[in-house]
Amino acid sequence: MPSLCDHSLESLSLRLTQWNEPPSHAPRILRAHYQTHGQPDWSALPISRSLMRRLNDELSTRPSRLITTHTSADGTQKLLLACEGGTVESVLMPGHRPGVAAGCISSQVGCAMGCDFCASTRDGFVANLSAGQIIDQFLHLRHYAAAIGRRLQTVVFMGMGEPMLNLPAVIESIARMTHPSMGNLGAGRITVSTVGIVPGIDALADCGHKVQLALSLHAPDDETRARLVPMNRRYGIDLIMAAAKRYQLRTGRFVNIEYCLLNEVNDSADHARRLASLMEGFRAHVNIIPYNPIGPALSGITYQRPTPRRLEQFVQILRDYSVVTHIRQPRGDQINAACGQLRRQTLPTMPAAGEPAASTAQSHPAEPVQEPAQR
Repeated sequence: MPSLCDHSLESLSLRLTQWNEPPSHAPRILRAHYQTHGQPDWSALPISRSLMRRLNDELSTRPSRLITTHTSADGTQKLLLACEGGTVESVLMPGHRPGVAAGCISSQVGCAMGCDFCASTRDGFVANLSAGQIIDQFLHLRHYAAAIGRRLQTVVFMGMGEPMLNLPAVIESIARMTHPSMGNLGAGRITVSTVGIVPGIDALADCGHKVQLALSLHAPDDETRARLVPMNRRYGIDLIMAAAKRYQLRTGRFVNIEYCLLNEVNDSADHARRLASLMEGFRAHVNIIPYNPIGPALSGITYQRPTPRRLEQFVQILRDYSVVTHIRQPRGDQINAACGQLRRQTLPTMPAAGEPAASTAQSHPAEPVQEPAQR
């Protein structure tokens, strides 16, 4: 059954016209839907009873169902949602300041990128999510943020999947998140992450929504990166760095370079110097992400988090070269916070359709966090 999550302002206006209802109701209906996180009380709106009935009967179903929530001692909450095509994960992370939170959203069920250290890739690509399914994650995260007295302030497409390979749905969901009558979230508070799909980076730059771009680099040379990120064999570092610079030039947004630090794989002093060389003349921010272990990788290698000494040395070299560098503290280790972990752990014990969702949510003090795991 269709959902209000599936509608834009234009498509809902058309549906109302088909129902012989005033299309002018569309903005207030969508505003109520988004402001109540998908649980509106239609009786509070100045609309006819016949329209209330049609909204309840024909557009009330949500495109996903909550299976389980896990809450870590650090305040990170991970949601596992069932939708047509499979299950997806979303993450809510308490922000640095009281009252705000960041959300991580998936764009696909599974992932085809094959990044060796990422749990999302282990079962391969399953399906693209629709814009409505992406929006439903957004509303779930808003609901859980409100439940802990916070406001969902930022959203990152760093969950399951490669956003650039489902770009039409991602762009449409961004349009709805930022629309004043819907999500009303500033474009600058949305980040889209990619392993480096060059045509997608250029298309995102031209879409009209000046969102932030995060490039999952993870190595400063093609040989190392190709072992970790197979897509590097198609789009090498020179190509993706050039695309990132074009994106920054076209949108005026700083690019975030994501670098998952793996012990004795990509964390040497030489790797740091090569990364600093890549950043020369490029005003990007480098986020260093100590690896969140997932067990044996696709290659069979069991990667480890770098030692504090190697992490400190790597970061210090970058800063010595005047590279703007941040260390993203690992969060949610207790709840399988790396992309795809909760889904793989939970799939064998998923409830049947119609059964109530399980919850292991607990009340814990929240710590500052901005982004999840190691995308």
